[in-house]
Amino acid sequence: MPWNIAQAKQCFSEVVKQAAAEPQLIYNRDHLVAAVIDAEAFASFQSWSRRQREKTLGDAFAELRALAGGDEDPLPPAERRNRPNAFAEIGDELSD
Repeated sequence: MPWNIAQAKQCFSEVVKQAAAEPQLIYNRDHLVAAVIDAEAFASFQSWSRRQREKTLGDAFAELRALAGGDEDPLPPAERRNRPNAFAEIGDELSD
């Protein structure tokens, strides 16, 4: 049953009782401003809402595809460092 704000205030306990059966919609000048729902429906909504905010594996792959799109190598090259190469040194010693 649709309610206007004044009716909902006056009959709040009735609104809550009827919300156990179906959502109770509250209007202000023909604009929906609120809905009263039972606690189980609200818990389901919260669970759904949390799942919607989580990043899925599909989202991660889409992000990777967007990063790689059009570029051969979208990641910057790592800074090159000259470190001693033991294998090259041994090779040099053996060739002497």
